[in-house]
Amino acid sequence: MKIKVLLFLLIGNFLFAQKEINHVVYFDTDKYIVPEIEQDRLLLFIQKLDSVIVEKISIYGFCDDVGSEAYNLELSQKRANAIKLLLSNNNIGDSLISNVDGKGEVLLKIINTKDANIIRSLNRRVEIVVSHKPIDSKKDKEKKEAQKILSSELKVGDKVLLENILFKTGYRDIIPESKKTLEKIAEILVKRKNIYFTIRGHVCCTKNSRDAVEMKTKKRNLSLVRAKYIYDYLAKKGVSKKRMKYVGMRRKFPLGGDPKFDRRVEIVITYIAVRN
Repeated sequence: MKIKVLLFLLIGNFLFAQKEINHVVYFDTDKYIVPEIEQDRLLLFIQKLDSVIVEKISIYGFCDDVGSEAYNLELSQKRANAIKLLLSNNNIGDSLISNVDGKGEVLLKIINTKDANIIRSLNRRVEIVVSHKPIDSKKDKEKKEAQKILSSELKVGDKVLLENILFKTGYRDIIPESKKTLEKIAEILVKRKNIYFTIRGHVCCTKNSRDAVEMKTKKRNLSLVRAKYIYDYLAKKGVSKKRMKYVGMRRKFPLGGDPKFDRRVEIVITYIAVRN
C-alpha cells in the first residue's frame, strides 16, 4: 500500500512539474537592485514564455542567514518587488502575477559544500514560478485562419484575427512558430485579389491606451511597427500595396488573459471588388 501511495505522489509531482517553468535571480549582499547580468538572464527567460500560455506567476524573495529576522523579511520583499517591476516593464501583465512574497532568510543547508559564502550567495535570490499550459496545435489554428480568409461570405467591416501570429515580447518581430502561418496567409491573400484591407496592430500591458515601447528603437510605437511588419511581409510575398493599409491601435482593445494574445494583429476588410 505504501509503495502505491509513494508511486502516486511521484507521478503527481512529475505531472505538476511539467506545468511549471522556474527561474532564479541572484542578488548582491544587502541589495535589492537587480544586477545587470541577472537582468539579461531574466529578459531571456521572459522571451521563452512566448512559447506557452501563462496562467499565473508567483514571485518569492529570499535572503541569507545574516541579519535580523525583520531586516531579512523586508529585504526579501524588496527583492521580490524589484522582480515584479521588471516583469511589468517587459510586457508581463500584473493580472498574471498572483503573489509577490518576501520569505526572509534561508538556512545554510542548500548544497553539499562547507563554504558558507557560496551557500549564502545562492540564498540571496528571488524564485519565479510560472504556471502554464501549451499553445494549441499550430495546424488547427492555421486551418481555422485559412478558412476565415477564404470564406466567400466576407464583407466590408469583417475582422479577421490572426490568432497564431504572435510577437516576441517588446519587439516588432513574430516568433519563429508563427512564420509558417504568416506564409500561408500571404499565399491566400495573393489569390484573393478583390479583397482590400487594413492591418491593425495591438499591444499589451501599457497603462490606459498608450502604445508600448519597441525595444530595438526605444520608440513608443510598437503597435504601429508590428502592423507594418505584417504589411511589409505581405507586400514582399506579392500582395499589392494598393490593397493594404496599416495602423497602430495601441492598447485600446485588450482581450484579457495571457498578454501574448494582446500582442496581436488583425485584418479589417475595407472593400471587396466585384470579380469579373
